[in-house]
Amino acid sequence: MRKVLVIGAGGQIGTELVLRLREKLGSENAIAADVKADCPPSLKDGPFVQLDALDREAVRNFIIDQKITEVYLLAALLSATAEKKPDFAWKLNMEGLFTILDLAKEGHLKKIFWPSSIAVFGPTTPKDNTPQRTIMEPSTVYGISKQAGERWCEYYHDKFCVDVRSIRYPGLISYTTLPGGGTTDYAVDIFYQAKLGNKFSCFLEKDTRLPMMFMEDAIRATLDLMEAPAENIGIRSSYNLAGCDFTPEEIADEIKVHIPEFEIGYNADYRQAIAESWPSSIDDSHARQDWGWKEEFNLKDLVNVMLNNVNVDLLTQH
Repeated sequence: MRKVLVIGAGGQIGTELVLRLREKLGSENAIAADVKADCPPSLKDGPFVQLDALDREAVRNFIIDQKITEVYLLAALLSATAEKKPDFAWKLNMEGLFTILDLAKEGHLKKIFWPSSIAVFGPTTPKDNTPQRTIMEPSTVYGISKQAGERWCEYYHDKFCVDVRSIRYPGLISYTTLPGGGTTDYAVDIFYQAKLGNKFSCFLEKDTRLPMMFMEDAIRATLDLMEAPAENIGIRSSYNLAGCDFTPEEIADEIKVHIPEFEIGYNADYRQAIAESWPSSIDDSHARQDWGWKEEFNLKDLVNVMLNNVNVDLLTQH
């Protein structure tokens, strides 16, 4: 019997991932956990527990007592937020990972999913069609912690046979959760401002090209990776994954197809330097070859779905 725990279930990926896992495994077998005491409304149909990823003993006890077989460890401080709280970002992003890796090493878990990011790359990385294996000199706290995490995941697999799997997510775009402090989150906020009839002020320059992905593709990729036979998983650090790539100007132009009066202005801040240290596009051929990855949403599809589904009331409720 598979029994799954998603730590950080209230975040951008977690909410949708839990819902999909409950569809597959049954609500009682996909437990949502978050540091916040309140269960997200969309997850109230199944079990929820308040759990701090940094409380090693509480996490260990819960996983062992509940006989959890798989953990999706999503709790992390994202790029822009991590730059403001570097000490805490490193602590959260690393210590939580060791707790879960150690549980798997001891035989308490069969499988782990841990997300990495395009933030592992840096200003010296080839920017176009960035290879799976390349120069990695991250210049952000988030990127440094994710690169270190990749090395530890690979180490625990090689030394202790831990079945840990990972994806280097690009910027993720979803209509179910609000922007959460990432450098790519302009590409979520822009839809709320467009639907409100506001002029959008972008914190990146108009020609800043970044890899992006619609959330539905990201969730499907995560589940496909976790379902793949262990012998097919050739990368135990983290897989490159691509959806589409675009600039702020390109996404604004696509929005104008639907809302011709939409306006955008550019007022680059500290996040511009973060964006410039990241790839413009990603080579994900290993994911395609090893476990059959293929994206379904391009920029046109993404804009269409977002404009049809973004609920501006979420801004006032937040």
